[in-house]
Amino acid sequence: MGLVPSDLTSLGQRNSGFYEHRRSSVVLNLPGLEVFPGDLLVSDGAADYLCHPLLLLNSESKKPRWPFSKRGVGKDKHKHTSDLENCLSSVKITNFRGYDFYSLKDKTWDEVMETHHKLLTNQLDLRKQQEAVWELFTSECTYFLDHLLVLKMIFMNTLKYLQTHEYLLDVDLWRLFANLEELTQTSLGFVNSLFGIIKDYVDASEISSSLDFISVLTKYFRGSLCQSHQTYCLNYSAAIFYLESLRQRDDFGIYLKWCEQNEQCRRLHLPELLVAPLQRLTRYPLLLKNIWKRSMDSAEKIMIYSIKEKVEKSIRDLEGKVKWLDNFQKFRYLQEIIVWPPLWDRDKRFFIPECLKHIFKEHTAENILSPTNRHLLYEGKLTLAESTRFLDVYLFLFNDFLLVTKTKRNKKKLGGSDPGLMCPSLTPELQAVIKEGGSCTVLDQPIPLDRLVVKSIEPLHVSVFGLRNAFLIQHENRYRQCIAAFLLQAQTENIKKTWMAQITTAISCFTKSQETKKISLFTLPAESSEI
Repeated sequence: MGLVPSDLTSLGQRNSGFYEHRRSSVVLNLPGLEVFPGDLLVSDGAADYLCHPLLLLNSESKKPRWPFSKRGVGKDKHKHTSDLENCLSSVKITNFRGYDFYSLKDKTWDEVMETHHKLLTNQLDLRKQQEAVWELFTSECTYFLDHLLVLKMIFMNTLKYLQTHEYLLDVDLWRLFANLEELTQTSLGFVNSLFGIIKDYVDASEISSSLDFISVLTKYFRGSLCQSHQTYCLNYSAAIFYLESLRQRDDFGIYLKWCEQNEQCRRLHLPELLVAPLQRLTRYPLLLKNIWKRSMDSAEKIMIYSIKEKVEKSIRDLEGKVKWLDNFQKFRYLQEIIVWPPLWDRDKRFFIPECLKHIFKEHTAENILSPTNRHLLYEGKLTLAESTRFLDVYLFLFNDFLLVTKTKRNKKKLGGSDPGLMCPSLTPELQAVIKEGGSCTVLDQPIPLDRLVVKSIEPLHVSVFGLRNAFLIQHENRYRQCIAAFLLQAQTENIKKTWMAQITTAISCFTKSQETKKISLFTLPAESSEI
């Protein structure tokens, strides 16, 4: 038997997917079996045998040919499920009825006053104000007991318990629940403070005593209440997307079903509970406005109004942060998915010898797709008419240029990005491309909006080619010569009109911004009279 290391090397070059070098060893990937010998030398016959097409199985293959490769998988899975269910059966959930204010959340202000034999005030305005404060208190009780506490005690604490018993260890608590513990503590403090002033009022012997609620509102709404809600809300969209990816797992599904069947969930599912803090934050200004409208004292009204303005500003700030974060995440994914081919691949007219290619160092995609001063205005799938075929393309319209790309899908799904990490605002088309490990390859250089011309094409001119809903995009150079043209087809006439309107508006806005910059650049400040 002859030993042929050279054949071994050529075998590795021809079938890199079949085996790879690992230090000084050769790794053979056989179906269901991995061998890591020290220094493997393969004989002539063995090399030919190993190269036989019947044995060259892709490691990605979904159906292993050898039956023992999955031996015992079904039994192990059943045992894991059974053990998980047994672990869940040992979880103890604390009853929420132990809080002093639990019995008050469903009562009216009149019922509370009657229970404590407290006479209702004859002043109608003061009574309406008390009812408005009571509405704030009872709604906060419901929010804390039926939403935050359910999320924490039933869902989050159960997941922590399972992880201490080595189940669902890869589930990220923060990505799912964010700062829920902080939110729960803040809400509990707010409820207890309101409960304290209400208790002091109903226990007071003087009928003329009033609810001292201004100090509580000031402490919490100008303190941690809004800030903790902001932190939670910034994570919400990512949490929902993460939850959807976890739902596909059997073990997480068992945990989720067990939690949602608890009677204290009141038939609410996890997504309905996770959205509660967003809804609560947007309701605070309405509750404060209701108290403000029913207050008669001018100093009180000023204080309540300023608190309401503070909360509304917090919500506006949150909207801005959410948009910025969403834009940042989206650009991060665009940098991953958009492929910028080099000049010689993009345009075959240019011949660059291999020895000179290092000279052409183009700007990286990270610099071109920077979210700092660039915004994605519109995007979507269209069809590009070429001389011999139709090509599926995906267009990105930014605030300063248009990018035409062709989508490339990987049917074998070589990995792609983690679905739980994906940006929720990506279109379904892009999400599908990322999940399949695909990409968007740039067809031509970015088209600056001040060099872009869009024209509608009448059906009469292109119907002979089978084109419908067509429009033309021209790329002109600084001398107004056309250097590139794209004949595009939309799925419907409305989509075509929308694209043309979006491009026209973007061109107009970009032109105005450029003119403004020129004016500000050439406008000199007035000279001082002292010179």
